[in-house]
Amino acid sequence: MTLLSDLIIQNPECNSFNQLRQIVIQAATDGVIFMEFDLKPDYRDTPKDWFMRLESAFYTGDKYTDKWGYKP
Repeated sequence: MTLLSDLIIQNPECNSFNQLRQIVIQAATDGVIFMEFDLKPDYRDTPKDWFMRLESAFYTGDKYTDKWGYKP
């Protein structure tokens, strides 16, 4: 199991929510099976639905798009 806070600490160059989303996708691709979203990311662009977006990125990777076809 990996904690979201551990990913943030291990990637100090990450400075936006979208970069964090890519790190979460990479963790899932690298074989992480369980992830605990233990804190709200403290980035300017963190959306209100951050949990849903990161959880979706973890389980579906880049396959998820919103109703307009954009990757959140």
